[in-house]
Amino acid sequence: MALYWQLLVKDKKLRIFDPRAQLTTVQSVAGLQNNRDSCVLWVRDDCFLSTGFNQVRQQEVRLWDSRKLNSSLASVSLGTSTGILMPLFDQDSGLLVVSGKGDSVIDCYEVSSVEPHLTQVSHCLTELSNRGVALVPKLALDVGSCEVMRVLQLTENFIVPVSYHVPRKSGQDFHADLYPDTLGQTAAMTTEEWWGGENKQVARVSLHPDKRPKSSAKTASRQPAPPLATQKSKEKSVSSSELSSGSSSMAQSRSASSTSGLSSSCLPSPSSTASTRQLQGMLGPSSKFRHIQGNVQHRDTHIYNLRGLNLTTPGECDGFCTSRHHVAVPLAIAGGQIAVFELSQPGKLPDTALPTIQNSVSVADFCWDPFNPHRLAVAGEDAKIRMWLVPEGGLTETLTEPECVLQGHTEKIYSIKFHPHASGLLVSSSYDLTVRLWDLQSGKEVKKLKGHDDQIFGMAWSPDGMLLATVCKDGKVRVYDPRKSDEPIQEGPGPEGHRGARIVWVLEGKYLLVSGFDNRSERQLYLISAECVSAGPVANVSADVSPSTLIPFYDPDTSVLFLTGKGDTRVYIYDIVPEEPYLLECSSFHSSEPHKGFSFLPKTLCDVRDVEVARALRLSKTSIEPIAFRVPRVRKEFFQDDVFPETAVWWESSLSAAAWFTGSNHQHRKISLQPKDMTPASEAPKEVPVRKYLPSSVYLEEKTDEQKKDELLSAMVAKLGNLDDPLPQESFEGVDEDEWDD
Repeated sequence: MALYWQLLVKDKKLRIFDPRAQLTTVQSVAGLQNNRDSCVLWVRDDCFLSTGFNQVRQQEVRLWDSRKLNSSLASVSLGTSTGILMPLFDQDSGLLVVSGKGDSVIDCYEVSSVEPHLTQVSHCLTELSNRGVALVPKLALDVGSCEVMRVLQLTENFIVPVSYHVPRKSGQDFHADLYPDTLGQTAAMTTEEWWGGENKQVARVSLHPDKRPKSSAKTASRQPAPPLATQKSKEKSVSSSELSSGSSSMAQSRSASSTSGLSSSCLPSPSSTASTRQLQGMLGPSSKFRHIQGNVQHRDTHIYNLRGLNLTTPGECDGFCTSRHHVAVPLAIAGGQIAVFELSQPGKLPDTALPTIQNSVSVADFCWDPFNPHRLAVAGEDAKIRMWLVPEGGLTETLTEPECVLQGHTEKIYSIKFHPHASGLLVSSSYDLTVRLWDLQSGKEVKKLKGHDDQIFGMAWSPDGMLLATVCKDGKVRVYDPRKSDEPIQEGPGPEGHRGARIVWVLEGKYLLVSGFDNRSERQLYLISAECVSAGPVANVSADVSPSTLIPFYDPDTSVLFLTGKGDTRVYIYDIVPEEPYLLECSSFHSSEPHKGFSFLPKTLCDVRDVEVARALRLSKTSIEPIAFRVPRVRKEFFQDDVFPETAVWWESSLSAAAWFTGSNHQHRKISLQPKDMTPASEAPKEVPVRKYLPSSVYLEEKTDEQKKDELLSAMVAKLGNLDDPLPQESFEGVDEDEWDD
């Protein structure tokens, strides 16, 4: 490794140099598939690693043999994040750590000279996104606790240690199989000697505490240093669940009595002791939805064989939308055509052309009327809003004439939203920097809101329907009371990035949740108090680096927030609480391929018997798939009333648009989701603990010698059986004496 240099430039070529022999390349090969930033790292004298992006812009790690550069030995794809991968390699253990800038994941692989060359050991999810990672020197590890590697993660405000341990029964002993001699800290030669042709190697030292050099003994015996921080860290420190490393050489070297796998200090432990629960109580609240699971429903419930899907809808559009009966999907066909499918008719779509809704212009945004599941509002790029009525049972012919057309905007429309309580009331935002309210019964504009200086990314009605909030490209969040003023009543800071943003009211309208980007184009979540928008966010969370805006869906019954972007493969899930830390991250849902949109169905369609708290539709390139989000529970025979409170009947209007403009305010009635044949879990009888073992007095009772002898004899007799039974040979028939002479 001291003889050659590896160089990587943007022409997608890997080059190897021998700087002492010649100034030109010794070997070169077109080994990269993307000209984005990449890294190289030698792992052995004849092998090196390259990190970068493949042809489909996925993060990729490749292992190369310098003696045969025509193809890589192995490759691993890590996802669609745009963060530059930073590789770290430990030569003693053969462990490779990779993490992307801006990502919140640290992956660990074992590099082997035999297949499989790259074996994943652990997948560590971090609470904060990376700014950088570094490998702690081997002499600084705590060998007494079987720590084989430690990585320092640089975040925005902290330096967080991520420790990797191999569980062993005797944690205080030195395990020589885990710690081969490592490179020392004394140089093997001078620069002049190296230029003169010398190839001396750095002397190796033992990691055994009693055999270390005196200069490093004190350093090695110290406990791991706490993370550096400029302010008080509120991160939870939890232990890791063990992850098996498969058939790797490190797993083979472990003793049979030890627990197989590496453990990282970033992943939550499945065990919960009293001390752990006490620590969690000190650190903050824990979500009952933290183990929520998303599962794709059976293929029989899918709508598949989609063709001609429009993949270039504007950023302000959700991609597709659903009502209680229909699903509307935009098509990449001239004239702004929209296909409508029936939820009650899953299965394969025909190969022939389907009836559609023809808008005559490209579609900017569209949504279903919550109080009329057959009415679809479509905003076009010609600054008009068209209202369409879909027949019950679905489209039987192509619709070309809308029910009515709303005109008033002077430029292209950004987005449209229906009022949550008043029937026939629609709001729209446009490139003309105005927000307009429409009465669908009269087909006229009734209010125009002003005050925006730049593009309007998103808007949302408050749960009571009194206020309207918007988020703008100028980095501001505005709150309007449309019935009182056409100017904002509150204004405050929002996302700094200019890529896009969304906004939604949470916690009964007391807070605003904004998803957007910071000035480094990293996706962020901001929680803002609705009472004092000018004060700015009370909390913010970093997600990852991706070009698509996170689209939020908030469930007011459970306070669970779902977020995902168009083109993502992950759905973030948070439990929002009205106290610090405000946003409690739950288990995420991952899909095998990028989705084009996510749309959630009414709560009444959830299977409460299976503790299904939400159901969504996932739009892929060729299909629409139902996703069920469930909370694991043991006693499913009872109705889980702690996660299923009464839900609002939001599909019934509480007043008309005209009544709302006159100042009326009515709320939705609520219904229970409890089936009649189920008992609430809060009223379920408590289970009486069953004693698994006899009382200790039975085992500790001292028996006399006579009792022990009788028990031994009884056991022997029972094992041998009844000795008075006839033997098998007694039943055999004998022969006469004279027959023996023959």
